[in-house]
Amino acid sequence: MVTAPVHNGSPGSPGSPSSPDGSSAATATVPVPAAGSSTGLPFGSRPGVAAGAPDRRPDSRPQPVHSRDPQAHPVPTGREEEWRFTPLRRLRGLLAGPEATDAALEVSVQAPPPVTVEHVGLDDARVGRVLTPVDRVSAFAMTRAERAVVITVPAESAPAEPVIVRLHGGGGVAYGHLVVEVGAFASATVVLDHTGAATFAGNVELSVGDSASLTLVSLQDWDAGAVHVAAHAAAVGRDARFRSFTVTLGGDLVRLSPTVTYAGPGGDAELYGLFFTDAGQHQEHRLLVDHGPRSCRSRVAYKGALQGDGAHAVWIGDVVIGADAVGTDTYELNRNLVLTDGARADSVPNLEISTGEVTGAGHASATGRFDDEALFYLMARGIPADEARRLVVRGFFAEIVDRIEIDSLRERIAAAVEAELGGVV
Repeated sequence: MVTAPVHNGSPGSPGSPSSPDGSSAATATVPVPAAGSSTGLPFGSRPGVAAGAPDRRPDSRPQPVHSRDPQAHPVPTGREEEWRFTPLRRLRGLLAGPEATDAALEVSVQAPPPVTVEHVGLDDARVGRVLTPVDRVSAFAMTRAERAVVITVPAESAPAEPVIVRLHGGGGVAYGHLVVEVGAFASATVVLDHTGAATFAGNVELSVGDSASLTLVSLQDWDAGAVHVAAHAAAVGRDARFRSFTVTLGGDLVRLSPTVTYAGPGGDAELYGLFFTDAGQHQEHRLLVDHGPRSCRSRVAYKGALQGDGAHAVWIGDVVIGADAVGTDTYELNRNLVLTDGARADSVPNLEISTGEVTGAGHASATGRFDDEALFYLMARGIPADEARRLVVRGFFAEIVDRIEIDSLRERIAAAVEAELGGVV
């Protein structure tokens, strides 16, 4: 087994491997030869581990417990790898599982035919089929949510309009659990729209059937004081396609943990993200893509801008390639643009490779300030400095925003970014 923080660069990868300030990222030669079997996931879950049992790597380092029982999960101290960036005191007690507050969260679902929407108990067989909690907050979300929302897209169907799930916080503590099942050969788009104010812990389970296609757009447009901690888990079937767009703009603290696993060969996953971290905000995205079957593909591209004192963005990108995952093609990219002093970005890409027979595997991470050459180019053509900076940021995000196929969402995100840029000097 080879654990490789490979230093970047792969032809045909999403986005340029160069840093925001124009410097080039280093290049790695892949595939990386390895021997032996997969030793598990570096920071996330490992398939096949019994609920309640600790998973250990050969070096005896304990891995997260897989269990719905919150008490089975240790209370983090902040020294653990998976919690070391998170300001635990700002979680507002979610680690202790406070009781939900009445009317703290309003949930509405707009679903076109033939999509069905059900509100079921947490003992429903579809709850927990894709996601088993690996931390206390996720376990509390699964046990304290009153009901789960199950959205089913029938096999071989293609709804003409997206399914829109609106979650509006009215203050207080709330828990939620959402299950989306897309049948074989079906195609659908689901939008999660988070607004208002709440202390919210949620789980999202996504099952993409064989040869099916699912696009998920998760928009975190909370008010300034909101706290949002969520685990998203997607299982991608044989020859299926999954695309996700995670857009994080508002909230005091947002911590999202998307995970992708493959249920058969030929699966394709693309995970895109955009975040704008303002003064005092903490925005954390912890991704895990687990390549188990052969001949699967993944692309990850997250871009963030930061401004103001105390702005803190965290991006963790873990990709695991198992011993049987021959023919894997994967690449992950994170780029951060620091607009003012006082902002901090932490970026940690990781590759764990247990086979030498991969098509490609690489990652790139870059954090920097404005591209001085681009600014000079624009200003030399008569564009004022402030407007030139705004144009650079718009272009920086364009790769992500332009991929979203819903016009109203693209316009809303562009307007939100423009409003944020109003504070850039």
